[in-house]
Amino acid sequence: MDILKAATDWAKAELVSTSFFIIIGIVFVMASFGFWQFGKTELARAYIIPILVAGAFLMTVGFGLFFTNKARITQFETAYNADASAFVASELKRAESTLKEYKNIVFTAIPLIIVACALVMFFVNTPIWRASMISTIAMLAVILLIDGMAHARIDDYNKQLLQAEKELKN
Repeated sequence: MDILKAATDWAKAELVSTSFFIIIGIVFVMASFGFWQFGKTELARAYIIPILVAGAFLMTVGFGLFFTNKARITQFETAYNADASAFVASELKRAESTLKEYKNIVFTAIPLIIVACALVMFFVNTPIWRASMISTIAMLAVILLIDGMAHARIDDYNKQLLQAEKELKN
């Protein structure tokens, strides 16, 4: 098993995935501009800031992850060539930590926040609150979608790392 190739393929797939944060963030910013230019009702005008903030957040997350993973690709080969077993051990630790974070944040906290936003919408009916809660739910749904796929990739990568660790011990 070529774990260096698996690590590089995983990081390249993450680059594609994080690009979707950026693209959808741009769409949110464009929607905010559209509400600003064409919004006639109080509710439409209320979406300007929440959608803009959500778009800026998604783009910030996307760019941060993009540049982190891009740098990681070049570091993989250096680390692997220096000490393959240390590389596998550090990547295994990082992958397992990331899987725990996904479980706690993406698949527990985010759904709870979505429920809380829905409850706020149910009880508070002013345009700014409604727009803010809907914008938050939309942003969190995007994060769930993208991170759900990223979770599957890192879970597969983790299994490959476990296999590589067994091979290196033999």
